[in-house]
Amino acid sequence: MILILHNRYRAAGGEERAVADLAALLARRGHEVEVLERSSEQLGPGRAAVGLLAGGIEPGEIARIVRRRRARVVHAHNIHPLFGWRALAAAHAAGARTLLHLHNYRLFCAIGIAYRDGTPCFRCRKGHTRPGLRLRCRGSWPEAAVYAVALRGQQPPLFDHVDQFVAVSDAQAAQLRDLGLPPSLSATLANFIPDDQIAAGSAAADGEFALAAGRLTEEKGFDTAIAAARTARVPLVIAGAGPDESRLRALAEGADVRFAGRLEPSDLAGLRRQAAVVLAPSRWEEPCPYSVLEALAAGVPVLASDRGGLPAMVGEAGTLPAIDPAAWSDALSELWQDPGMRSRRGEQAIARAREQFGEDGYYERLIRLYDGVSP
Repeated sequence: MILILHNRYRAAGGEERAVADLAALLARRGHEVEVLERSSEQLGPGRAAVGLLAGGIEPGEIARIVRRRRARVVHAHNIHPLFGWRALAAAHAAGARTLLHLHNYRLFCAIGIAYRDGTPCFRCRKGHTRPGLRLRCRGSWPEAAVYAVALRGQQPPLFDHVDQFVAVSDAQAAQLRDLGLPPSLSATLANFIPDDQIAAGSAAADGEFALAAGRLTEEKGFDTAIAAARTARVPLVIAGAGPDESRLRALAEGADVRFAGRLEPSDLAGLRRQAAVVLAPSRWEEPCPYSVLEALAAGVPVLASDRGGLPAMVGEAGTLPAIDPAAWSDALSELWQDPGMRSRRGEQAIARAREQFGEDGYYERLIRLYDGVSP
């Protein structure tokens, strides 16, 4: 039996999807699987601080489930603040082997994305968390102090009780090793797209606009998308909501830009089917975003920045410098003016989704990881 652990974030995102897709895939392939989730949505700052500093709350629940269900593998995702390293230690003590799937940089970085002041930031590393405190990355002195102490304190026991750390891209794995992750324990398992979500063919030649989707935050680089679309005279649709929305709306004034808001997955899929190109101009070292996976699977060409795992996802032809407005407008204009190129790049995107991010390959790699840690 496989036990999956995940501490849900206050705002659901890609990691929640990764957990759901993993559980569904294992069930489809005949595995007995249980998902144990705790949520931060209603968690007050006091209880969150206690969980972080204590290394988790109520780890005995994990041990009881492992023994009762005879779980051979505990596959954890986000463990902060309610699971912590104690959940993995309890799983070990009960006889299970453990994987910790890292979807971001939260093991070392208080805000998880390793980005501040307009550029990637990897000041906190190898147990050295004072930069996050000094810079107040969590906003307030008390919260920054809690994270600095908790992140520093959790690393040695985590290294002792995790049998395999798993990153979602080679670029992320390399960065995590540089930050202090034990080299012998870092493997790569990218997110996947279920077979029934991969398109039979590309409709990008008939696309009506460029599309950018995600949470509207500064590190996502949507201002680059707006500037490129304005210069290239390409209609742009931005799907998502977030704290950067008012600034982005001001930047888009007078341009052909529509803000669609946060959409249900089916509505976003409908927009994607009408898109000529998807833009992913992230400025942080984004490991493996679903917005790009879904675009590839839908047969939409993707232009992405040269940060994190994005270049490996889209290939050389779709990779652009993160901070180069002219390069973005030129590449967007070229695709917009050439429907044949969009069609070819769209078909290549589908092939890439099947070969690199299909569920069969993911499942094979996943089972090798499980077999590698099992007694």
